[in-house]
Amino acid sequence: MPSLSPVRIRLALLALALGGFGIGTTEFVAMGLLPDIARDLLPALYSQDPDAALARAGLLISAYAAGVVVGAPTIAAFAARFPRKRLLTALAVVFTLGTVASALAPTFPLVVIARFVAALPHGAYFGVAALVAADLMGPGRRGRAVALVLTGLTIANVVGVPAITYLGQHAGWRVAYLAVAAIFAATALAIVLAVPWQEGDPRATVRRELAAFTRPAVWFALLTGALGFGGFFAVYSYVSPLATDVAGLREAYVPIALVVLGIGMTVGNILGGRLADHGAMKAVFGLFGAFSVSLVVLIIGAGSVAGLAIGLLLVGASASAISPAIQTRLMDVASDSQTMAAAVNHSALNIGNSLGALLGGAVIAAGWGYVAPAWLGLALCVPGVGFALAGWWVTRRARPTGRVAPEPAPSELASVVD
Repeated sequence: MPSLSPVRIRLALLALALGGFGIGTTEFVAMGLLPDIARDLLPALYSQDPDAALARAGLLISAYAAGVVVGAPTIAAFAARFPRKRLLTALAVVFTLGTVASALAPTFPLVVIARFVAALPHGAYFGVAALVAADLMGPGRRGRAVALVLTGLTIANVVGVPAITYLGQHAGWRVAYLAVAAIFAATALAIVLAVPWQEGDPRATVRRELAAFTRPAVWFALLTGALGFGGFFAVYSYVSPLATDVAGLREAYVPIALVVLGIGMTVGNILGGRLADHGAMKAVFGLFGAFSVSLVVLIIGAGSVAGLAIGLLLVGASASAISPAIQTRLMDVASDSQTMAAAVNHSALNIGNSLGALLGGAVIAAGWGYVAPAWLGLALCVPGVGFALAGWWVTRRARPTGRVAPEPAPSELASVVD
């Protein structure tokens, strides 16, 4: 790749982050628009049993998560050899068309299918964009490159999701999805104009990319990420009743609670990228510790407005910081399967999304209260750290073969930064 000016590099990185902004918006906006979607697409059921209609409309969220889980490894396996700029453009176009289909589909089953299709490029986009950003930013800054691409997603929780939700509530949910489609169309144009040409890997094959799944360290990293974000989404999914029933806030203040959480995610994502550049495993262990402490702060303080705000800010920051560390770790242990490693992290995170929402709902249904999902998140940290330790151990054993990058000694794991 030819030498680029700092301005061109910044524009290219902004183009990549714009795609992350669109993905964050399309993934989470459905949560705020479910009542509108249920009333429109399931009118008979909604008139008889609104709760049942909302539960069924929740299939839209599950369909999107399933699309991410299926699409990330599939696209990564078959597309690693394609030129990266062309691939990113194609993925942005698929996002655009899938989101337009979501807005225009006339029946609920067709909207569910459209959401599944729209999610297929999710993991592959983040994976390929992270590789492009890493090349643009240069050696030793891979974690920051991953974090920068993810910054669009975290900012979406602060700006995009509230704005598009407001639009959908006043102009209709279909208009909201058309607005998201416009973001993706702008992303495709920005990639064409700003992102430099990068060749794919001409030696990449489906077998070589899938070989990532033969490495135990890859599986341990995926399980670590899924459990860590499972704990986060257990809290995220039930922020509304936590704010209203525990902290005593009116419903009008719930969006503010979500913005606080989103601000924490944005700050934590940037911090996590920097920490990952000083050692992915050190960052993973340190950030799981920070996440655990944050959950304790939330559990203790959720009964007051100040305690809730501080707890949500810290939980969002510490959980979001784990993601670039996990993705960098995957790229460290995946050997030649770099596209696959960069993509499947998002499959793991969406499994965590579904797991956290499911288990969080289960502990609430058991009568343990709306603080119970935070306790659940704390419990999930234990196997999360256990899988991280197992991954560190297998790479220590494999070190003499030269198959993986050196990992820190056990005595170094207490230090988060050099």
